[in-house]
Amino acid sequence: MSETPHISREDLETKFRTLQADIQGRASDKKQSLIAAGSAIATVVVLLAFFFGRRSGRRKGGRVEFRRF
Repeated sequence: MSETPHISREDLETKFRTLQADIQGRASDKKQSLIAAGSAIATVVVLLAFFFGRRSGRRKGGRVEFRRF
């Protein structure tokens, strides 16, 4: 029969630390990209609201006409 190697506590701790470091690195990379995408979307929404607001303001805006008598 083959012997199974003994897994020590230190082996488990080092494996968990490397796994946690890898997950933390990926999460920070994703966080940066999500922040960038969110700010880009927010900018587009604000610009669209501004331009559509100007357009509707032009339609509803009254014209004032002055006549000389």
